[in-house]
Amino acid sequence: MKASLVAGLLLASATGAASAQSGITVYGILDAGIARETGGADGAVTKLASGVQSGSRLGFKGQEDLGNGMNAHFVLENGLDLDTGKARQNGALFGRHAYVGLTTSAGTVNLGRQCNPIFIALDGIDPFETGFTGAATNLMSIGTARTNNTISYASPKLNGLSATVMYGLGEQAGDSSLGRTVAFSIDYAAGPLVGTLAYDSLKVTSFNTLKEVLLGASYNFGPATVHAAYETEKNDVGGDFRDFLLGASVPLGQGKLLASYVKKQDRSATQRGGRQLAVGYTYALSKRTNLYSSFGTIRNELAATNVVGDASSGGSAPAAGDGSRALAVGIRHKF
Repeated sequence: MKASLVAGLLLASATGAASAQSGITVYGILDAGIARETGGADGAVTKLASGVQSGSRLGFKGQEDLGNGMNAHFVLENGLDLDTGKARQNGALFGRHAYVGLTTSAGTVNLGRQCNPIFIALDGIDPFETGFTGAATNLMSIGTARTNNTISYASPKLNGLSATVMYGLGEQAGDSSLGRTVAFSIDYAAGPLVGTLAYDSLKVTSFNTLKEVLLGASYNFGPATVHAAYETEKNDVGGDFRDFLLGASVPLGQGKLLASYVKKQDRSATQRGGRQLAVGYTYALSKRTNLYSSFGTIRNELAATNVVGDASSGGSAPAAGDGSRALAVGIRHKF
């Protein structure tokens, strides 16, 4: 069933199953690297990892021009492990994205499985783009990167400003509020400055709601871009954190040098915070292919088990209070 659906989509795109006013595009990213992880409960591990810089994927997207500036569109995107060929996102056929939508002069409405605004916001501010062994998400929370059963609205961009609102229906048996997500972001991008304010609320259980607020910005000075973010994380069962990110990205030769420092401060006195340092480098072989390397290390507080690893699969969690380190080298190809 799954194989026939993918084959059908490939055939439709290959045979031009679209009119002159619409089109279907097949695209993807293939990313594989060798990672060396230490500090975890499994001891030192060397592995072939998929999606270190960017999650490996195969996607289909299409758009139909409906006239008067209106279009209908869809995105279906499968996440996969390049080292095994298995689907990621718990085996979902299109676990990265699966939505259909409509765009007019008043904005865009999408329905389906989509990325949360707070994840998109952090991805745009983190110099590692939430990838590599130095991903900010090793310490900073995003609730869930993607949410099922979502309705989203994105405003048109006006003088550099835009906004996105998202509502994810819980749809769980016995309590339809469980898993419910309410989120938004206000974004600015003009010239060298990028800024974002994002909020996310996730109903984890009947007695626990996770709430996060992220404020971030980056500024391109020419020789380098600086990145900074501040986040609050609170829940109803005593969790209270403050997260800080400071980083830089510097063009260097045919590539880019990346560095960041992330601190997770536990304000609940349970000592679950930590600090992360990371450096990385990407080298462009062409517009679509690059080599990369990255190193990240975390120092955990006494009760923390935060782990640094390849962004796709992560490493095994260390014992409470122990550190975690990871080094990766690899190649990424876009098509």
